[in-house]
Amino acid sequence: MIKFIKNFRKDENGAVTVDWVVLTAAVVALAGVAYQGINSGTGALSTDVNNALTNSTVATAVGGE
Repeated sequence: MIKFIKNFRKDENGAVTVDWVVLTAAVVALAGVAYQGINSGTGALSTDVNNALTNSTVATAVGGE
């Protein structure tokens, strides 16, 4: 029983798994933050482009020239 407890204390497989889970959660959280920033930026840009195109006029040639 003592040998089992000593081996259990020395085993680091669980600790490595916890490290990877924490690292993966941090990467997913950062990706979510980046997505929100990009999404709001492109939404504002598309609104600005829509407004600019709506308020513009197009000159046309008269008489086919």
